[in-house]
Amino acid sequence: MGLTLSVAVYFIIWWTVLFAVLPFFARSQADAGHVVPGTPESAPAAFQPVRIILATTLASVVVFACVWAAFHWRWIDIDAMLARGMGS
Repeated sequence: MGLTLSVAVYFIIWWTVLFAVLPFFARSQADAGHVVPGTPESAPAAFQPVRIILATTLASVVVFACVWAAFHWRWIDIDAMLARGMGS
């Protein structure tokens, strides 16, 4: 797997994992017990972007390592998939 493909795959994995991680850190204003007037109860109480980004990055590294290993040790063979016409 070349550098360009690796970066593209990691980028896709990171964004996919972000949407999987977001609910784990979500705490609504209703859960916190203090709703700011003019906002819905479901609005976030305390958004923590650094924590979310770190968790997403850590999980993405683990997933990417598994994908890289699958390509590196040919558990998934892209050349064979392309030869059979699965890449078009």
